[in-house]
Parts: sequence; structure tokens; C-alpha cells
Amino acid sequence: MNVNDLVVQGAEPLFFLDCYSCGHLDVATAAAFVTGVAEGCVQAGCALIGGETAEMPGLFVDESYDAVGAAVGAINTTGEHARKILPYTDSMRPGDVLLALGSSGPHSNGYSLVRKIVERAGLSYTDPAPFTMPGQSSSPSLGAALLTPTRIYVKSILNALASHPAAIKGLAHITGGGLVENVPRMLPDTLTAQIDVSTWAQPSVFSWLQRAGNVSAAEMARAFNCGIGMIIAVDPASEVAVRQSFEEQGEAVYRIGELRARAEGRDESNERLMRILYDG
Repeated sequence: MNVNDLVVQGAEPLFFLDCYSCGHLDVATAAAFVTGVAEGCVQAGCALIGGETAEMPGLFVDESYDAVGAAVGAINTTGEHARKILPYTDSMRPGDVLLALGSSGPHSNGYSLVRKIVERAGLSYTDPAPFTMPGQSSSPSLGAALLTPTRIYVKSILNALASHPAAIKGLAHITGGGLVENVPRMLPDTLTAQIDVSTWAQPSVFSWLQRAGNVSAAEMARAFNCGIGMIIAVDPASEVAVRQSFEEQGEAVYRIGELRARAEGRDESNERLMRILYDG
């Protein structure tokens, strides 16, 4: 999540720091956590340079633990290969294309609701998953499927930015708040996003969560990414080239909409997108 937030500004992640807090250190659990963090750093091309492990028996009970982290990145704003910090709102125009990269599942959002839905469904996390995850033919258990790691888009985005520095005008990492709240953050006040939700198939994990939890379309759009982890605003003349760049990096790419002029005097930054999502 941290490194995906960095790269939407065009920044390259440099290093990551973590903090692991518990009541009593279980070496196997802590080692598994650090192994996961290290794998994420490999995927992001950054270094795990240190962190903190703290035992606090007065705060944590049983086997509970807390894991947090922070990433630091940089962007070259001077010299031959200088880039401005994204988004390039001044160059965005009506008709700019919105491309989207597929997610690997819920990523790291909506898990309070996920736990309630699993409880409501009367399932155990060791039960077979009643759905398959993107790119997988089967899931060993419900718990393992729901804990599919967040897809890290850093290398594919940095590659596309290097190959098409002027074509990519903005990026939106779809985290908490879903498409409804994250897409408007990259847009100028004069533009709004028009998104057609029929342009991608919602992964079955989200269909199951909505059905099993009786979750409204509006709440699904707010709580989950619904299969889209990143959205890219692209100059239409470069759409094919940018799409090919991402596909060569193994990303599932969808053309989900375009930018439109916002009606003067109306705050459509969220309104139109929400209307399309709800109606869809």
C-alpha cells in the first residue's frame, strides 16, 4: 500500500521501515511477517533498511500483534530526465482515456466488513473458499484466499512512466473509499471521470462478499476496489502504447472510461462517478 501510494506521484520507492509490536514475541510469526515485508520490498524494488520489534505485554493479549510501516521515495525534478510530480492536472483534457489495472483481491481495505460477512455466512477461515481469486484456478481455504497480498504496481508504472513520460497525466491508487473517493483526487476542478463499470468483470470474491453480506452497490463501491487497483489518465493518442507497456509487465489492463468537462457551478467530482457505479 505504501509504495503504491508513492508511485502515483511518479516517485520511486527507496526504502521501507516496519514496526512489529506484540505482547510476547513468537519467533515463527514475527519471521513470517518480516519475510512478507521483504518480499514486498523485492516486488517494489526498494530496501528494507530497518525497523522496530517491541514486546508490550500490558497492551497486547494472547497472540495479537500490530504491524505498521512507512516507505520513503524520491522523484528527480531536475536534470536531463526530470519529471514533475504527478498528477499533471494542467495538461488534462476532456477525452483523456482512463485505463485501469486489475487488483489481486480486496488488497488491504474493507476487512472489518469482510470479517462480519464471513461471520454472517457461518464459515470458518479453514473452510474451502466459495470463490476463486484473480489468476488462480482454486483457493486452498477461505482465509488464504482473503489474505491474497496486495498487488504492487511500482515496477510496471515506473516502466510506463519512463517509456511514455508525457502520455501519463495522472494515477489513482484505489484504496479505502474505492473508485468513488480516490479517482477525483487526481483531477482538476474542471474535469470529472466518466466510468463504465461494464468494461471489466468483477472478480468472484467481490460478488460473493456482496451476496453473502447483502451489501448494497453503493457500499461495495466505497468499501472495496471491486477488481480495480490502479487507474491511469492517459493522452488518447498514446493509449495503445501505454496499454501495451503495462500488458508486457503482466498487468491486466481495462479501458474503463474517459475524462469529461464538469458542468460549471456543480460539484460533480464524486457525483457522476457515484451515479454510474450505483446504476451499474
